[in-house]
Amino acid sequence: MVKKLIFIYLFFFFVLSAAMSYADEGALAPLLAELKLAAAETETLSSHFSQEKYLNIFAEKLISEGRFAYQRPDRLRWELLSPVASGFVLRGGKGERWNSLSQERTSFSVKSDPIMGMIAQQLLAWARVDIDWLQNRYRMELQSTEPVMLRLYPLDQGEATFIEYLQIRFSDDRRHVAEVLMVEQGGDSTLIRFVDAKINTELAADAFQVPEF
Repeated sequence: MVKKLIFIYLFFFFVLSAAMSYADEGALAPLLAELKLAAAETETLSSHFSQEKYLNIFAEKLISEGRFAYQRPDRLRWELLSPVASGFVLRGGKGERWNSLSQERTSFSVKSDPIMGMIAQQLLAWARVDIDWLQNRYRMELQSTEPVMLRLYPLDQGEATFIEYLQIRFSDDRRHVAEVLMVEQGGDSTLIRFVDAKINTELAADAFQVPEF
């Protein structure tokens, strides 16, 4: 009798789990279409951000602050303001990066610099809410609808060796990414929160220029 009850319990557990998984998949497609439609109206996007880095070898988290700007289709500025002012700007397939501490400026190409190319692609995908690019690189799971939260598992084996998953939370109005959590295979993680986001406002004339030292 006990074995029978356990079997029945397990049967309904797996049926319920499968039904919930199917429901998530059914809800995901129209939700992604809604996000794409909202993102299509974004010409410019700017915000400040905070970045919290958790390392297993340290008891305290590492915190940095910065600002970010995007202009359709492929202009981007990612700038850390503290603890060390540094960053990069992207204009199409080429860009420049800088470090105020060393007072160095270097040019790069996303084709010839794979690391900067991947960083730029990721940030552009978040800014543009590029669902097609994300679906080609990640298996998506819907974690929440209010707010919208997606968990992304890398399909690329190389990326999967060091990234366990990304978790993306959208703003309440679903018009832009509000938070990105990157969890690494070793347990380290990085949390980026975008605050005071402004959509379709005029950007500064030098938004995509390297600052003067």
